[in-house]
Amino acid sequence: MKISFLGAAKEVTGSCYLVETEKTKFLVDCGMFQGGEVEDELNYQEFIFDVADIDFVLLTHAHIDHSGRIPLLYKRGYRKRIYATKATVDLCRYMLPDSGHIQEMESEWKNRKRKRADKPLREPLYTADEAKDSLSIFYGVDYGEIIEPAQDVKVRFNDAGHMLGSSIIEVWVNEKGKETKIVFSGDVGNKKIPLLKEVTPIKSADYVLCESTYGNRLHEDIGDRAKKLMEIIIKTVKRGGNVIIPSFAVGRTQELLYELHKNRELYKDEIEFLNNVPVYVDSPLATSITDVFTKHPEYLDSEAQDYIKRGDLPLDFPNLHFTHSVEESKALNEIKTPVIIISASGMCEAGRIKHHLKHNLWRPECTVLFVGYQAKGTLGRKLLEGEKNVKIFGEDISVKAEIEYIESFSGHADQKGILDWLSQFTDKPRKIFIVHGEDEAQEELADKIENQLGIETLIPSRYDTYNFEEDKLFTAEAEDKVKLSVELTNKIEEMKLRSDKALNKLQELIYSKDITKDLSPIVSELNNINESLMKLYRELLD
Repeated sequence: MKISFLGAAKEVTGSCYLVETEKTKFLVDCGMFQGGEVEDELNYQEFIFDVADIDFVLLTHAHIDHSGRIPLLYKRGYRKRIYATKATVDLCRYMLPDSGHIQEMESEWKNRKRKRADKPLREPLYTADEAKDSLSIFYGVDYGEIIEPAQDVKVRFNDAGHMLGSSIIEVWVNEKGKETKIVFSGDVGNKKIPLLKEVTPIKSADYVLCESTYGNRLHEDIGDRAKKLMEIIIKTVKRGGNVIIPSFAVGRTQELLYELHKNRELYKDEIEFLNNVPVYVDSPLATSITDVFTKHPEYLDSEAQDYIKRGDLPLDFPNLHFTHSVEESKALNEIKTPVIIISASGMCEAGRIKHHLKHNLWRPECTVLFVGYQAKGTLGRKLLEGEKNVKIFGEDISVKAEIEYIESFSGHADQKGILDWLSQFTDKPRKIFIVHGEDEAQEELADKIENQLGIETLIPSRYDTYNFEEDKLFTAEAEDKVKLSVELTNKIEEMKLRSDKALNKLQELIYSKDITKDLSPIVSELNNINESLMKLYRELLD
């Protein structure tokens, strides 16, 4: 048996793992790479396996970095089953077509630029209709149910506490009369996430693939989260500004609404003040997803279920409004009094949030509040890292709004949370593969696991393959189809980020009017460097 790490390996997005036994081949996740131009190119890369050889797919949860290339898999001819929890299946019915719609819109916009530059046009990764078609092969299962998708493989989904329907997957493989158990953590949930149940402890495994998104971080005290949220909202509203919250359509949006709802019962003076502040969820997807939450109360924690039993819907309150049309969304930026706008996407890479940032980032009275992880290279990450000028829809926007971050809203466990989950294994794994994280987070978490738990760790790179029989991690060509130099790729990405920062600094000098020298040739040269880097990267992929 062997396992190949095809994504979320020394990176956070693109989760995809290929397991090959003597008789069976299957995928765990088939996610989209997210972050910028480099990651977008990876999505267009052909699968390194023959789609016809895949016997089934296991999906840990519905987030696009875990599910987003399933429609492409379908487009390439895959027609066998995709197993996921019933809530995950229902979420994907909305999320994957929405992703397809975004692919279509972005492809249309980029093709207009390509046409003007006399470059070849490119079709979207997949369309909304193709994503809808792929839903026909999804198969819903319950937590705790043991299924046998192949003669030599048994599987059980367990609650990961990360988002509605999210799973830690136990896989038992029987090969040559011997059983081997692999646990795929998916995304391990943060402790005491509103609405959701706690992470299911797993007692035994031979091998574990463990996420490490916050492997080098400790979240702030979750008990202070509500207070900090209220303080940020109140101070912003008092100075006449809007609170803009880039939020993932699934999970963070619903948890924020729940937190706001609960706080109206816990605080008195704040309640009276906030009763006059409209809260808008400006995301058709988030609106639909909120309906899925109400459809699946069995996945919610006891507190949320108690609300529902009393007839008090935890995701609804008097001054909450959902927008649907583009016209309604645009109208939000014409409101003269302070409002709270929760809008997708959470990393500010697509969707309506970019319009709200364009209209509010330059206003010092406003606040942009982040409540989730921001991947390297995304607009959200740039704002958190203090960029003073950003480009949105080709327009340079000065960043004068206050930028805030409440990390404890994250759906991911922090370093302590991951270690606590791993420490519950009564039969220690032989090895733990550290995945789904950036280099520093992975290395620090690996060191903690080895020192505190005494378990050997490995940090695979993209396309590495672990051979269980030989007990060895190979950096291979992945069946001689693709060989991508991770080291060189990282260097290219680093160079591009550095040139982006230099470009932003130059533009800041130009717009500050503190200099008279014409810097436009330098700006032009930096743009040429970016183009050259992308050209080199595409050549590497070919």
